[in-house]
Amino acid sequence: MTLLDRYIVRQFAITFLFGLVAFLLIFLIVDLMEKLDDFIDARVEAGIIVEYYIHFMPEIIKLMTPVGMLLAALFVTGRLSQQNELAAMKSSGVSLYRFIAPFAVVALAVSLAGIYFNGWVVPYANQRKFDIERKHLQRVSGTTSRFNIYLQDGPTRLASIGFYDSNLKLANRISIQDFADTNLTVMLRRFDAQQMEWSADDGGWVLLRGTRRTFGANGNTLETFTRLPVGRLGLAPEDIEKKQRKPDEMDFSELREFIEAQRRAGQEVSRWLVDYHSKIAFPFASFIVVLFGVPFSSNKRRSGVAVEFGISLAATFVYLAFMKMSQVFGYNGDLNPVLTAWLANLLFLAAGIVNLLRVQK
Repeated sequence: MTLLDRYIVRQFAITFLFGLVAFLLIFLIVDLMEKLDDFIDARVEAGIIVEYYIHFMPEIIKLMTPVGMLLAALFVTGRLSQQNELAAMKSSGVSLYRFIAPFAVVALAVSLAGIYFNGWVVPYANQRKFDIERKHLQRVSGTTSRFNIYLQDGPTRLASIGFYDSNLKLANRISIQDFADTNLTVMLRRFDAQQMEWSADDGGWVLLRGTRRTFGANGNTLETFTRLPVGRLGLAPEDIEKKQRKPDEMDFSELREFIEAQRRAGQEVSRWLVDYHSKIAFPFASFIVVLFGVPFSSNKRRSGVAVEFGISLAATFVYLAFMKMSQVFGYNGDLNPVLTAWLANLLFLAAGIVNLLRVQK
């Protein structure tokens, strides 16, 4: 690394960290002002509020990192251009491509680090944040419970759970319907039970105090039972918990395992696949916005750095908005999940390269 590279990297890194901290503080203050009434009404202790925002910070850092990278690229390049330092570099034989290299290397390193940060650190922090919201802001009891859960165990079995207590691994108001392989509108069996518990000795779930109805061509039969093992139903207790959690609460490994379990159960997994690949695609926004910022600010303009900053910042938010809009098509299964996650990156990367080729070298 040359002296020039170290100079650019130092200026870029300091400006990026300053911008990221500034955006983080603004975001935290605005969110605190918005939620302060809810915390007061729920009588949440100050320590819990502090813990809430400590676990909220990784999510904010994830969202603000591309904006901070853009801000740093704009101000560093704009300052070097306004003070004729960039012109001196060009006159000494340093091309714009060579000038961009330190920015690109730092941005790529931040993007690669962001994959781990987005895939493991942010989900863990989000779990803690959402737990505080569920327990305090929404005044949910301390027992982790779930209402109205609907499951598909393979292509021919549906199950519904009225209430599930994860601490006791006990479900209430259970209904299981089995349908024919050749005609999914024909019900073969139906199980209704007051409760269902998890038993490792029985290899899965056990229905308690219920009835079993069998529907056939020769008539219908009704049986009562006190205890009836029904297997895993495609889901273990921890899988039910994962099913109720948001993708933002699951790390790469958990989300991948969950997707595979849902695929084996015959579920449509497009939505979760989009979220999974987006965890990898989004961090590369930090690299792409640099391709916009540096060329934009490399030439002196009458409009000044402020207008350039506004244009580039608008381009960044258009990028983020386009990414969210494209996810809708992926959620509906209209686009391939991988293409959906990377579509915004590919389009804006192409636009950034075109912008880079058009500026004076």
